[in-house]
Amino acid sequence: MVVKVYGPAFASPKRVLVCLVEKEVEFETVPVDLIKGEHKHPDYLKLQPFGTVPVTQDGDYTLFESRAIIRYYAEKYKSQGTDLLGKTIEERGQVENWLEVEAQNFHPPVFNLTFQIMFTPILGIPTDEKLIKESEEKLDKVFDVYEERLSKNKYLAGDFFSLADLSHLPFTQYLVCQMGKEYMIRDRKHVSAWWDDISNRPSWKKVLELYPAPGA
Repeated sequence: MVVKVYGPAFASPKRVLVCLVEKEVEFETVPVDLIKGEHKHPDYLKLQPFGTVPVTQDGDYTLFESRAIIRYYAEKYKSQGTDLLGKTIEERGQVENWLEVEAQNFHPPVFNLTFQIMFTPILGIPTDEKLIKESEEKLDKVFDVYEERLSKNKYLAGDFFSLADLSHLPFTQYLVCQMGKEYMIRDRKHVSAWWDDISNRPSWKKVLELYPAPGA
């Protein structure tokens, strides 16, 4: 069964796509133009009642939260492709721990930066410079924690690439490229080495080649 992924141009769906590539799962994509408001169309809201991307359809099975989706496919296809969950229950615990860190600590400030810097000009609404400054300060503190963690481990969950690392790829790509804030990575030796490692994985390069970011 081919997995259908909605909204491939945007960051959160790319989290799903890179997971599927790592797990060697066949997929197809359906464009959803957020700028034109296609995510608010009644037909789309039947799939995703909150009107965001991504959505995945696997036969008659539908999911619509990116981190739930990557957990699901990493577990469903655990025996093929890259093991993204760890080999022991302790490793799995670390994957879940740092995946939660990404969702709760990294994502809110980086999402604010993404919206304010990349999307307010497109949408024609004022940019909130105060929020940009506050979000960058919060993200700095997160990266300081990562620097300490990565000084002792090659990856966030340990010495193996996992969902915890993979989940950072789409929005860190925005930060480094479209937002011009690469210095936040390069100012930290271990974060910089980690980013070079994960962003050069063939799976991520393939996703970026197939589905460029909006305005890229």
